[in-house]
Amino acid sequence: MVFETKLRVRYAETDRVGYCYYGNFSAYFEVARVEALRELGVTYKQLEDEGVILPVLDYQIKYFKPAFYDEELRIETIVEEVKGARIYFSYKTFNEKGEQINQATTTLVFVDYDTKRPMNPPKDLVEVLTRATNKLS
Repeated sequence: MVFETKLRVRYAETDRVGYCYYGNFSAYFEVARVEALRELGVTYKQLEDEGVILPVLDYQIKYFKPAFYDEELRIETIVEEVKGARIYFSYKTFNEKGEQINQATTTLVFVDYDTKRPMNPPKDLVEVLTRATNKLS
């Protein structure tokens, strides 16, 4: 399943020449992944209320073109795999012309809030994620 999120580059997110600062994309991908899970019926708030947190273990990105001030970006997010205590996401960002401007991946870890130790995802979440990917193990 591919989830789409649209974001507009704000003035405060740009440098002197109007380019979107490259570091902002990690926050954009967080918005996209939160919204993807929300579309599946799961919210970060629910997970946190159940004692589950999802810190980022790994983040990789490759840039092709810059994004500019006031440009609307479309981020495609895919839940690639859930394996043990890890969940893998991939992202592609497109500008208003439909050109791909970057691609990225993140790996997050299901962590028990109290013990701060990795944990398997809650069973009800596994059921939801099964609909998004066939790569559960």
